[in-house]
Amino acid sequence: MQTTALLLSVIFSSVGLGYFIYGKKQQQSVPLICGLALMIYPYFIDSAALMSAIGILLIAVPRFIRL
Repeated sequence: MQTTALLLSVIFSSVGLGYFIYGKKQQQSVPLICGLALMIYPYFIDSAALMSAIGILLIAVPRFIRL
């Protein structure tokens, strides 16, 4: 595993934990699901560029989709 990928996985997992806690407290499903996805997806992707693209997309989803 590369150092960049490891650092990105820690950053995106931390943001995911924040989204998960926020979604759980506010009873909102979009931040909850995005938080779970942000915490899980770094385990399956090794490329730093792909990890960054998916992470930024998942961080932006709750901003634009509200259910």
